[in-house]
Amino acid sequence: MAAEAPRRLFLKPGADHYHSFVEELTKVDKLALMLERETKSSYVFRLFRPEEGGGLKELEGVRLRIEKVGEGTVYALYLGAERWRDFFGQELEAAVKAAEEVGERLLVEDRLPYMLSWIASDVAISRMRNKKALQMSTSHLWQLAETRALFGWSAVGLRVSLTLEGPKLVVMVEVPLDELDEAVRKSAEGGWLKMLGINAGSWDGLKRWVVENWDVVVEAAVRRLGEEVRGELVALKNKLDDDKIAREVVAPALLLMRAEKLGVNETTLRYFGAVVSSAIDGDGYVSAALKDVGLTSGEREIAMLWGAAFAAYDIKTKVTKAGSAFHVVASGEDAAKLASLYFLYGHPLLEGDERVINHKPYEAMKLAAEGLDVSWEGLRRTPSRLVAADLIISEGDVEIKYNVYLWEKISLEFLSTDRSRVELAARLLKLAGVSAEVKRKEDGRDVWYVKATIDRLAAGRKELREAIAEIVRRAAESGWVDAGAAERWLEKLESGRVLMEGWPKYYVGLVRSGALEVKYQSTNPDSIAREAQRLRDMGLVEGVHFSVKMPEGGKGYVSILKEGLAHAAWLSVRGEGERQRLAAEFVEYILQRAGKEGGDVYRKALEVVEEGRSWGSLTLRGFEGRVEVGGMEHEVKVIDGEAVEEDRDGRKLLRIRITAEADGVVREYEITFSRRGADNKALGFATARADAPGGR
Repeated sequence: MAAEAPRRLFLKPGADHYHSFVEELTKVDKLALMLERETKSSYVFRLFRPEEGGGLKELEGVRLRIEKVGEGTVYALYLGAERWRDFFGQELEAAVKAAEEVGERLLVEDRLPYMLSWIASDVAISRMRNKKALQMSTSHLWQLAETRALFGWSAVGLRVSLTLEGPKLVVMVEVPLDELDEAVRKSAEGGWLKMLGINAGSWDGLKRWVVENWDVVVEAAVRRLGEEVRGELVALKNKLDDDKIAREVVAPALLLMRAEKLGVNETTLRYFGAVVSSAIDGDGYVSAALKDVGLTSGEREIAMLWGAAFAAYDIKTKVTKAGSAFHVVASGEDAAKLASLYFLYGHPLLEGDERVINHKPYEAMKLAAEGLDVSWEGLRRTPSRLVAADLIISEGDVEIKYNVYLWEKISLEFLSTDRSRVELAARLLKLAGVSAEVKRKEDGRDVWYVKATIDRLAAGRKELREAIAEIVRRAAESGWVDAGAAERWLEKLESGRVLMEGWPKYYVGLVRSGALEVKYQSTNPDSIAREAQRLRDMGLVEGVHFSVKMPEGGKGYVSILKEGLAHAAWLSVRGEGERQRLAAEFVEYILQRAGKEGGDVYRKALEVVEEGRSWGSLTLRGFEGRVEVGGMEHEVKVIDGEAVEEDRDGRKLLRIRITAEADGVVREYEITFSRRGADNKALGFATARADAPGGR
């Protein structure tokens, strides 16, 4: 185990990302470990370097911890000395900068709804130095940014997890519970809690209020889910003195009570979106391809409570068990509605610096856009002789009316003294496929605006482009705009359709080594972001199948790796639905581009594509057969099966779960794969039970 820890320092991509740290830690030929302490499940080592005179010099501020967790082993370097922090200064600075942007762009002024759902997921309440504190550790800089904007904490410790993808930075943060107490007090004085009539001045006071009103929660849940949940929820009341349980219960309980007291309207949906956004960012997922949005909980009764809360806001979910966890999943139209509220009222979509980008809002944006409606009205001449019209973008119960102006160019604008309203307008535009930044008027007035011109509008969704094109045609028919200008605008809107529905011009060629190069370049950040998202929608993974560089004063690019083209080829044959369609179009397009570059390029591209297409795929469900084991035949029928990827303390596991009937007995079986050994091979194991059908 001690030898495995330094080996993992050099595994990619982590070793490349933190190369300066790895070089500093391993700049000598030998590294000595000395056991400092051990328990039944863990070892902690001090690290030393050999000195020229034959002695050992300790690496101050570094400890190696090796811990057995379940059937696996977790390796981590704990960094205490300040000098080690310098190696990760850029990452920490990026998170701080992103936190400032998040804090400015949240749509709900009361921060408590966001805070409570983070506490329900990744932020723990612990007792430190005889006082309660809020704590979190994360390897995701976007999580650090979002929670810092709410809790105001700074890093109190760093560790580097040594995973099978190489070293990975983990930031540990902490603040006194006073931060949460203050947020509760402010909310009770003039925010979310005041609307509910909750007079609480602290977290403990809020818990007591929930306990005293628990009957309301139980009855509301029973009315929506049925009598079978009553017993579990009644029993849950007695556990709410324990912060570990209460922190997961308070957020969904308040959502349920809010719907009971105030009904469902734009205001209550606004707070609902704020709460569920942090819950999804902490313990949830969004899949546009599968049209699913889900949360995960370790306790069935808490999962049921979330299910009741969703039902109170007209979102149907299913609670299913997978292993030891429970999933609360919305699908289809319900998933689209939940994704819309998550995207519109949750944490802002950060762009630019890939290190702090949360990709869940991108998935939510695509899923929510399916319910988008765009219309227009009120074509008119303004006193300044401009041609204007009102363009209305709505999604569910949310609607924004923008001004469209036709003059020397087409311009769409929305302005208000309410910054959160302008932020909402920008997010609706984003759903319509248009990136536009919220800005403040330069004349010193407290007025905010969002603006987009024809170039950005032409890259928007079909509904938006058609509405603007209709405004242009009507204005031209009325003689209010020049016919030549109208024709140019319509051509640009049409070219936007070609750009959105077709593929931009990729370069396909060979580098000096003979390797295939597939790359799209542009100085437009929207074009790069859009192309990267299209690859994600296809099923390709950034960092594994393709890489992205955003334009910074020059050209940016999206580069497809060999593994990416091969995986796209596999998806074109083995994928399903929209992913298969996109992948098939992409592969065909790349082969066309390669054919135009000549025989050598085409042969190389075809070689990669055929390799990907040849990869097999096994469907478990429906398999039937007779299997001989130890000289005896057994009838086997697979009823169902699934593959689930897990990330356990930085260590990726793949679990294949199978429900099968063997010799008339139905059982659930599980195979677990992970990377093991010096050669990092993927190996799997299954537990053979002595009480299996047919005996040992």
